[in-house]
Amino acid sequence: MKSLLKKMIFVCPLNMATVCIVLLVPFVLSCSYSGKIEEQKIFKESRTSMYTVVSITVVSKSGVEVKKAVDAAFTEFDRLASLMNFYSNDSEISRINNEAGIAPVKVSKDTFDVIERSVYTSEMTDGAFDVTVGPLVKLWDMQKKVIPDKKAIEESLKTVGYKNIVLDKTASTVFLRKKGAQIDLGGILKGYAADRGIEILRQNGISSAIVAVGGEVRAMGTKQDGLPWVVGIQNPRQKGANDEIIATMELSDKATSTSGDYNKYFEEDGVRYHHLIDPKTGYPSKYCGSATIVADNAITSDGFSKLYILGPEKGLAVAKKLGFDAIFVDCNGGIAMSDGLKDKIKFIHN
Repeated sequence: MKSLLKKMIFVCPLNMATVCIVLLVPFVLSCSYSGKIEEQKIFKESRTSMYTVVSITVVSKSGVEVKKAVDAAFTEFDRLASLMNFYSNDSEISRINNEAGIAPVKVSKDTFDVIERSVYTSEMTDGAFDVTVGPLVKLWDMQKKVIPDKKAIEESLKTVGYKNIVLDKTASTVFLRKKGAQIDLGGILKGYAADRGIEILRQNGISSAIVAVGGEVRAMGTKQDGLPWVVGIQNPRQKGANDEIIATMELSDKATSTSGDYNKYFEEDGVRYHHLIDPKTGYPSKYCGSATIVADNAITSDGFSKLYILGPEKGLAVAKKLGFDAIFVDCNGGIAMSDGLKDKIKFIHN
């Protein structure tokens, strides 16, 4: 039992590059996996899945119950990743992309639902979020510091456009009208996975938990003390160990996601090139900082965190229209947020 205990409870480092929302959770150092009826405790497990670090934190009396639920959730994450992996030749997404301009492809309900939601998100953001940005994504390589040739960007832009996606719900098929077009669900899939993770936990008897798939966080219920979960918003221009978190906020039965220019980027000649590509220009968005969305579910917060590309003024207008909250933090520490967050966020002054 001791080895199992060590596996189930450990704390991930807060400066992990893949995590844009930092979980602030107290951890229990001694929990029983014997199945005995005990007081509620917090259990946490982190694994690599969905191409990132996934953390599941659960409130429960039974470690046995937790292990079953957590294992089921991670099995679901792996299943979703295999279905919608942009870089795998065997995924449904690759089948759709390979048949672009040729024929519709029948897909699973999960893949269809995520693409359908992606089209909606694209429409509501005026194309700032666009899942057909795949050809542009492949041109930019943040690790190798590759700046694509202007002509290559112009050619790829000809294939980008969510309006070229044809969905047939009855047949569960997806068709890309333009040959060379490619769907990449990397900007919304982790949010969908976080939602599914919460649903799997609920089906396995868990009523209080928080799931973090990279920077996409979905909370259910409260901590064992009855108080909401607390998450921290990262400082987009962290200068030292003491200013990683710029603010904290409470989260209960809600989801939150952050997009920013500080996660995957490189600098050349004083210019920061990051992974948030504007589908209309083919280049990284010019907005400097981060955008955090708080919504009822993580597929919404994940997809709409790309309002970052529109900037605060237009982004906040979309959030207000659709009924969720947003906060923009620029690289100088300037804040713009929706009214619904003004009494829910606590800023940290270092």
